[in-house]
Amino acid sequence: MVPETMTSETMSQTKKNRTDSASKERALECARAALEKKAENIRVLDLTRLSGFTDYFVICSGLSDRQVQAIATSVEQHLEAQGAELVNFEGFSDGRWVLMDFGDVVVHVFQDALRDYYDLENLWADAPRVTIPTEFYGTSSGNLN
Repeated sequence: MVPETMTSETMSQTKKNRTDSASKERALECARAALEKKAENIRVLDLTRLSGFTDYFVICSGLSDRQVQAIATSVEQHLEAQGAELVNFEGFSDGRWVLMDFGDVVVHVFQDALRDYYDLENLWADAPRVTIPTEFYGTSSGNLN
């Protein structure tokens, strides 16, 4: 019996699947870090088939500028501890909308008024939502996605 050889196309697809999986895990780690600072209404959107600039959006809300900053700091620390590189970081000083670009994952931390105004979930309505594991929520189940 001759072993099946992998074509370059098959190898490329296998590598892409591993990369997609790593990106998804990174996005979920962002959600976990945001939850540690009591972020609300967390959404993870899968943009892998819709976007050429990133694979996932993580969108969440904080109630004040201080909480938005704390959520952003938590996400940054968690991902950098895992070896992820922060490509771009904007809006931290105002604390109204912080954007963190990790390349394959872009995190948006909003205050509610700006989140409603920009309405990214509606703009990317075709993007499938990724379910955040319930164990990430700990004892607080009021923020389930």
